[in-house]
Amino acid sequence: MLFLKELTHTIQLHPSFFGPHLRESLRKRLFDEVEGTCSGLYGYIISVIEIVELGKGVLQTSSGYAEFEIKYKAIVFKPFKGQVVEGVVTTVNRMGFFADVGPLQVFVSAHLIPPFLRFDPNSNPPNYSGETQDMQLIKIEKGEALRIRILGTRVDATEIFAIGTIKEDYLGPQPDA
Repeated sequence: MLFLKELTHTIQLHPSFFGPHLRESLRKRLFDEVEGTCSGLYGYIISVIEIVELGKGVLQTSSGYAEFEIKYKAIVFKPFKGQVVEGVVTTVNRMGFFADVGPLQVFVSAHLIPPFLRFDPNSNPPNYSGETQDMQLIKIEKGEALRIRILGTRVDATEIFAIGTIKEDYLGPQPDA
């Protein structure tokens, strides 16, 4: 799920950046340090939208660096239990498969794949394949887009892990319409 959050970040800036382009240096540094990172509390920071408040710099007497606290608004991606997401398969093996949902990697165990889909280790690339009740051939292989329901997440300080299922109606690879 995507959210717009107001966050804060502290930046230490070397004295060589002090001058007429100080604000631009802080803005660029904020984007470089924050975008694409994961905060366990808020989720993946996708994009900084705007800088709300640029704090006054506090000079560090020991190093000469200035420390700035910046409040900013950002789009964050935080997955939740029960959420249905669309992802792309990256790895398939006997135990299940991994799919990327934006910056999040979701593991779908072989136990959470419908029983009509069987693992075929001899195919190249390895895949899960089978026929639906209406005789449509379905394959889950690297590069396949599919829908997954998130069953659970585990949050670390800098990463989020998820387990998913495709064993429900309207999940898994979507047949061509």
